[in-house]
Amino acid sequence: MTATETTPPAKVNPLLKLALEMGPLVVFFGTNAAFGIFTGTAAFMAATVVALGLSYAVMRTIPIMPLVTAVFVLVFGGLTLYLADETFIKLKPTIVDLMFSAILFAGLVTKRLFIKLIFESAFQLTVRGWILLTKAWMLFFLFLAALNEAVWRNFSTDTWVSFKVFGVMPITLLFSLALFPVITRHAIDPEKVPADENKTDMDSSEV
Repeated sequence: MTATETTPPAKVNPLLKLALEMGPLVVFFGTNAAFGIFTGTAAFMAATVVALGLSYAVMRTIPIMPLVTAVFVLVFGGLTLYLADETFIKLKPTIVDLMFSAILFAGLVTKRLFIKLIFESAFQLTVRGWILLTKAWMLFFLFLAALNEAVWRNFSTDTWVSFKVFGVMPITLLFSLALFPVITRHAIDPEKVPADENKTDMDSSEV
């Protein structure tokens, strides 16, 4: 879901963007600690919808990844509450991460640079740079899926919720920082981007 071409997305303060992304998780953590996983899940679902609405109100667009994540939160959160089984909300991150990894892999196979849909508003890279970024995030999503499985299957619910709030975000931030050399090495001036660099297709020789 995007704004019209005549109304470009507004620039958002990074701290506000972080608050919109972390807010539902913080609500989840606090409500779970006070009232348990089922009340926490309901609050998580409500906070996710509110954050999505605020995101659209501020940016006039809803980024793809938060939108997809919100859909899964509502579906798996709903199953958790309806069946009174916390397994579903714990499985949600695993399935979402595997899905994102599979989408990126499918993009490589079909010569499509889906990663550009997420990051091209932040920076411009050569085709080779986008391919390297795609492979890195594809593997990272697999890592997060495996890590989520290891935590929820071997630790308590409270530990898993704490991991969701205080573990995943720092790990993701460190991973993003580790990619800076790749981004810097393959960055190009947005005003000098060749026509063939703007497309999401890539030549087979680039893979």
